Amino acid sequence: MKRLGDFLNLESFDLALLEEVWSEQDFQYLRQRLSGTYPDAHYFRRHPIQEITQHVYALNGYPYMFYHGDWFCGKSVGLLVLRLSGLVLNAYVTHLHAEYSRQKDIYLAHRVAQAWELAQFIQCHTSKNADVVLLCGDLNMHPRDLGCCLLKEWTGLRDAFVETEDFKGSDDGCTMVPKNCYVSQQDLGPFPLGIRIDYVLYKAGSGFHICCKTLKTTTGCDPQSGMPFSDHEALMATLYVKHSPPQEDPCPARGPQERPALISLLREARTELGLAAAKARWWATFLGYVIAWGLALLVLLCVLAAGEEAREVAIILWTPGVGLVLGAGAIYLFHKQEAKGLCRAQAEMQLVLTRETETRDPGSEPPLAHCLQQEGDRADEQ
Repeated sequence: MKRLGDFLNLESFDLALLEEVWSEQDFQYLRQRLSGTYPDAHYFRRHPIQEITQHVYALNGYPYMFYHGDWFCGKSVGLLVLRLSGLVLNAYVTHLHAEYSRQKDIYLAHRVAQAWELAQFIQCHTSKNADVVLLCGDLNMHPRDLGCCLLKEWTGLRDAFVETEDFKGSDDGCTMVPKNCYVSQQDLGPFPLGIRIDYVLYKAGSGFHICCKTLKTTTGCDPQSGMPFSDHEALMATLYVKHSPPQEDPCPARGPQERPALISLLREARTELGLAAAKARWWATFLGYVIAWGLALLVLLCVLAAGEEAREVAIILWTPGVGLVLGAGAIYLFHKQEAKGLCRAQAEMQLVLTRETETRDPGSEPPLAHCLQQEGDRADEQ
């Protein structure tokens, strides 16, 4: 924490966005150490914050996968709105669900749903009055992954690594590299040279032009101490914004109707969520049977306890039986909520798909309810 605080003070960024500061003690330490350079403590900002809010994602993994911990710490997106030289800047910072296994990614649907929820939060709910939109964070997705492509396509956000005029740092912009002593080969999986899962994404509103002048990453170790700040490499971007007529921007933020790739991405994401929703409903049904059998067992134990011959056995089995029913009931409720969250995201995607396809080819897309039923049937067949 001391080295991180010294680094942030030395660089004196306009905006420093941190993630995974787990300890309240560490946060208060950084807040005190950086107070002279970054008076606004939520996001360590040199300039006054106008508004601030946080949105927690509806889906955050599985509570019984306690050894991963994502569900317990939760995933969310933070938003701060500030005014700089007459510009309204919306800055978002987020951390999506980790992948853990590239080959068998049980969290893929949750991460896609989070990416869509994040895109909706930015595009439809919070950025309409912003002159500049900036999204930074650990998306836990590779640049060509479904959720990452969907997020960029729907919001029109541009990738600083792709757009920058001057890049310095790790090879291919990787933010998890093997030379970092906190990173194991297991973390990198089938990508031994490193992975890029942390991003600086941006776009400008009408009447403004934005470009990334420079982008830098740390490269595994702090030159002074020889130790890295984190298991992820830091991203440092210099963005240039100017007033301009809308047509001057060479890469304007296009509307959804101008992006044919959006339809294929939405269809793929909708299918992925449909499969996950069917799986969640299957687990809920299975657990419903477990609860029913558990309750029947408890009734049987009550009958046995009333007698003399098997009273001791019934008393011994009573506690595990109650635990079984309560545990199954809790997981049943979780999977019911998971299915609702997945179906809600799926319905939002279908609404966009219906509008898009009707604009291009009226009547080509089936109604919402019929389409959702098709996805459920397909998932059940598999």
